[in-house]
Order: sequence, then C-alpha cells, then structure tokens
Amino acid sequence: MPAFRQVGEKQLPNPVLCMAWSPKRDLIALANTTGELLLHRLAGFQRVWTLPPSEYTGKEITAIAWRPDGKILAFSLGDTKQVVLCDVEKAEILHVFPMQSPVTCMHWMEVIEESSALSSFYNSEDESKLFLPKLPTLPKSYSTTSKIFSEEKSDEILKLLGEVRLNILVLGGNASFVELYAYGMYRIATLEGVLGTCRSLSLSSDLKSLSVITEVRSADDNPEICYVQLDTGLLSDCLPEVTRMARKFTHISTLLQYLHLSLTCMCEAWEDILMQMDLRLTKFVQEKNTSTQVQDEFLELLLWGQSSPELQALLMNQLTVKGLKKLGQSIESSYSSIQKLVISHLQSGSEALLYHLSEVKGMALWKQKFEPLGLDAAAIEGAITAVGSFSLKANELLQVIDKSMKNFKAFFRWLYVAMLRMCEEHVPPELNKMTQKDIAFVADFLSEHFSENEELFGRKGKYFNVERVGQYLKDEDEDLVSPPNTKGNQWLKFLQDSTHLKGSPLLFPSYPQKSLHFVKRMMENVIEDCLQKPAEVIGKSVKQAIFLPLYNVPESSENTPRLFELPSLWNDKKAKMHYVVFCMPEISPHKLYLLRRGTDPNRPIPNSVMSINLTHHLDSGDDGNAADQSHYFYSYLDARFYDDEMLTVVLQGSEELNAMRVLAQIPISSSLSCETEFNWEPNLRLDQQSSSIPSQGLVLGNQWRELENMKAQFVAVNGIRKVACVVRIHIIFSLCGFCFTIS
Repeated sequence: MPAFRQVGEKQLPNPVLCMAWSPKRDLIALANTTGELLLHRLAGFQRVWTLPPSEYTGKEITAIAWRPDGKILAFSLGDTKQVVLCDVEKAEILHVFPMQSPVTCMHWMEVIEESSALSSFYNSEDESKLFLPKLPTLPKSYSTTSKIFSEEKSDEILKLLGEVRLNILVLGGNASFVELYAYGMYRIATLEGVLGTCRSLSLSSDLKSLSVITEVRSADDNPEICYVQLDTGLLSDCLPEVTRMARKFTHISTLLQYLHLSLTCMCEAWEDILMQMDLRLTKFVQEKNTSTQVQDEFLELLLWGQSSPELQALLMNQLTVKGLKKLGQSIESSYSSIQKLVISHLQSGSEALLYHLSEVKGMALWKQKFEPLGLDAAAIEGAITAVGSFSLKANELLQVIDKSMKNFKAFFRWLYVAMLRMCEEHVPPELNKMTQKDIAFVADFLSEHFSENEELFGRKGKYFNVERVGQYLKDEDEDLVSPPNTKGNQWLKFLQDSTHLKGSPLLFPSYPQKSLHFVKRMMENVIEDCLQKPAEVIGKSVKQAIFLPLYNVPESSENTPRLFELPSLWNDKKAKMHYVVFCMPEISPHKLYLLRRGTDPNRPIPNSVMSINLTHHLDSGDDGNAADQSHYFYSYLDARFYDDEMLTVVLQGSEELNAMRVLAQIPISSSLSCETEFNWEPNLRLDQQSSSIPSQGLVLGNQWRELENMKAQFVAVNGIRKVACVVRIHIIFSLCGFCFTIS
C-alpha cells in the first residue's frame, strides 16, 4: 500500500515564497512573489480567501506563522518592516506593529508546562469580566475609503487575546535582533548580540532555551551557517509570573488597539462639511470692501433685521437656505455620533485600561515575585496617570460637544429664519418666536465665535473657528486653536488656591491646551515605556549557551529562497530536545545531517550529531527493478520534521534516473541507533570534520512516492493533520499521508 495518497493538484500563477500548514485544521497558508497571502483548503486544494497586498501593510511577505490555536495568522513585510496579525476566519487584519528591521523568520509556540500556580491562574483569568462590562461593538466604518478597518471590529479585536495558556511569537531579523511577543501582541523580550542574520528559530515549549540558525560572515568574508542556543532560564523559572504579566500586558495592548479604532471612528464621523462655515466666513472677510467686523455684521442682522449687501450675498448665494439646513443636519448627526462613541467606547475602554494597569501595579508591588522581571511600580503609576488624563480629555470633549450642539442649534434656528425673511418666504410659526433670552444667547455666541483672528489665519488659512469639535480630533502637536474657557470654574480656582492639592499625584493633569489625539499619543508612549522595561530586563537575562559553526553557504544556494532552504529546526516537547536537520551538498550531497541538543543547555545528549546516507538504499520491495535501483544515488532537496519521530524529505535522483523526484518518510529513531559517538573539535566547523561524523544507512521500504512529471523542490508538512504539500516554482499540489506507519 503506498505511503502517500494524492488529494489535490493546483497550478498557481505566481511563484510561492513560503507556506505553512494550520496546526488545527486542514488549511495551508501561502505567500507569493506579488505580496498576496492565500489560504487553501486541503479538499480539492480549494482557495478559501486571498489577502491582496496594500500600501498600508506592504507588498513583500518574508515569513508566516500560525498561532497554535489556528485562529490567527502572522506574517511579516520586508518593505514596510511590519508584522501583521490576520483573522483566519474573515481574512481581516486585526493588528499591525512595526519592527526595527525586516523580519526574516518567525516561530509561534505554545507553552505546555503545567503547575498548580498556572492552573489557578487559568481558572481565575476571567475575573475581570465580573467587574468590567463587555466592550461595545465598534460601528461600521463611516468612510468607504478606510484603509483596512471597515467591518464591526470589537469582537475580532478580542480574538487577539486568544487562549489563556501562554504562547509566544518569536521574530528574528537581519540586524542581529530577536524579539519575543507574548500572545503575539506584547513584546516580552528583546534579545541583542545574536550574530548574523536569523534564518530559523525555535523556542522550546518548556521555555528553557531558544535555538537559532544564523548566517554570519567569517574572517575571510564567507557566509557561514551557525547554530546558536540561547539560555532563556528566567522565562522558565518564572513561568507563572511571566504568564500573569504577559496576559495583563496583552489585555492592555488590545485595549489600546480598541481605543485607537474608536478614535478612528470618531474622526470618520466628523466631516469636512462642518468646516464650511469657517471657510466661507474667511472668504467673506477677504472679499468684502467694508471695514466693519463680521461679528458686527451679524449683530446688526440680529438686532435690526438688516444686513449689508455683502453679508446678504454670502448668506443667499454661497451658504443658501438649503445649504444651511443641510449643514445644521450634518453637525447634529456628526456631533451625536461622536458623543455616543466617547460615552460608550472611549470611556469604557479607558476604565478597562485603568483596571488592568492597577492590577499590574499590584503585581509590581509584590517584589519577591515580579521584581526579577523588571516590573516598575513607579512607571506603572505614570501610565495610570496618563490614562486618567486621557479620560479627562474625553470628558472635556463631551462638554464641548454638548455646548456646541446647543449653540449651533440656536444660531442656525435664528439664521434660518433671517434668511427666509430675506428671500420673503413663509416663516413657520414655531420658528418665529424668539424671546429676549434667545437673542442674548445668540449674541453671546456671535461675540465668542465670530471674532476675527489674524494669528489663526496664519496657522490655518482662515480667520474663524466657529466649529470647536474638529480641533480635538486633529492628530497634531499644536495647541488647540480655541481651548475651553475655564474662567469662573470654581473647581480649578479651588485647586489653584490649595497648597496641598496643587500638583498632587492624586489628581490627573488635564492638558487643556492639547487635542484628544495628542493626549492619546502621549498615553500610548507612556504605556509603551512602562511595558518596555520588562522586555529589556528579560532580554538581558538571556545568555548564549552554545555557538556551533556548521558549514559554509554553497554558492549554488545564493538564489534559493531563504524561507525554504535548510537548516530546519524542531522542538521535541516530550523528550525536551532541539533538533536541527541540514545538508552540506559541497561536502557530501548524499547525506542528511541531524544535530540534537537538550532544551536545558547543561544537559548532555548522546549521539548529538548523526548523518543519514541514502546512497544505494531506495527500493520498493515489490518492484522487480529494485535491485537495479539500489545502485543509484539520491541527494536531498528539502527535509522537514513531520513529527517527533519522522522526517519528510524531498529527494532528487541521479542522471541515470532522469533526476526523478521522490517524497519519502524517514524514521528518526533508526537514524540514532548508531553506537559511535562524534567528538566535536571546538576550533573547527562541522564541515571541516565531516569525515568523522557517524553515518547510518537507511532502507525506506514502501515509505516513499515518486513525484511524476514534477520537479519538486520544497515541502511543508503537518504530522497532526497527516498532510504534506510539495512545491516547485510555479506548480503546487498536496499529498495526504493517511496510510504510512510511524514507528
């Protein structure tokens, strides 16, 4: 019975750069040279969705990785130096964060260690839901030109939290940097000093060590492939504390994303039409021939019912009765939408942020447990203060909206009646009644909002700032053009007169001269600084335990896509072992090498380096020409770990076999049965002492399949789902391995 059964074949229009199977479902993600991210289903190799490249995210995908639960897909962009988290179900971008340099490889792992402290935390993690209301769903985008967020998002954003069990996204780049992101959101460690460009990464499931394959320049400027093992013992020793801290910080990062999207919706609700009054009044000032102030022109119309020809032309020809009515409706609709978003979204998000930061502060005060991780209570207190200032600014915006809605409603009602009288149209009786109090109210509004401002014209190109809400939503560093009038505020006067409360840390600063956007950015920066210290402390605790130069990079592989090229890494969770599989074609093209290291860097491992020789050993057992086939030579094209006990390899036959391509399964246990032990000379590369590496021959039996009419080059496998995908530059098809046995 054949070891493989072909279940699909698909010709793709563009070359594939990288591919990865879902850990939970029969789905495979592919990235091609055009920047598209494709998701295919195993059955018939049906396409599920396509995420096209965009100017916002980028067009050059360099690596992809699945979250262990299979619900989120991460991919990195080389041209924009960003990492994107995408919802697999809806193909929606949930989160984007920048990197200091392009990411060359990534690995997303899940911690499987158990302890009583972790179990109690897993069971009590949802306590926040008892104290905090569910975050309201974000409305659909007001703008059809929104870059990426156009659907209801709050539930999707909460997917970023995922399961409570700790998982870590490991990212490596070409500038000697490695970063670890808890739950794919919070940067839990920044590692520096890793030489060269990262080619592959694998963090052990017990968090004791990180294996890295790097490409470094030797003394004679030749590229070398090296194996580096980093001791991450602090993460392992403080696993319960790391999990609690990372989970809280991930909540905080998710809430910051929620607040950002809420503010984006508010900016979209505010329309440019609201600026028409300011711009038309400015044009009126520039074109009028009289020396009277615009304020005086409107006051004369209010008191005597008469207007100058210039003002009448402005109102009847430019603003118009219909335009005034539309402007009033737009302001009321826009302000109401912004007001609802502030009350339901900004305030609830800020309250949740204060709750989680307060809990983190409590952790920081437990110095015995959390001080080794770098938690600083003073820095967290500063973050709490910044969130309080943001809440105050949101409340200030509510007051401005409430006052503006009343002002505009009274002003537009009076002006609408005045314009109807100018054009001698019927005025409805309900609008014709205006008391002395109403007249005084409109007069105060004209006096406050219709004064010409030469300084404002120099900054904004207009003399007026009648519309006061939009300035709070501008993402600018400049002060507010028209800050709120605090004259007569009894609370502020009391604070200024109090020697005890002035500058008290118990009171949040309000920043009355700054916009909501500015205070939000300030809050994000303070929280980022607060979260950054643990990443620095944990990063500095990571030390290099092993550095092994393996071999020179062959010239023939210079144009090979780095994402597919060997070496390949694997973490055996049960045996607590790191595996590295690689080949050295210039030394021995017919051998595959296997390097083993314990996840504990101090643990000695027998048979640490082995080679598998396929010369003479490919036969089928049933084929009458098997004896002839046994004399042929096969070389390795690609090899990936199918599971802890099996390797999946792509082989290429010699010219006598017309370079036949073969997909085969190799049991690891039989390859490690050699009794000879390899003694590593520390001053030499592995390829310089390859002759002394123990070699094990192998007969595959029926655990192989010829790939007919296909020049296969690379393979991606998933032992959990028992699937393999083989690819060459343009053609790709899937194989389903339900029938092979695993010893």
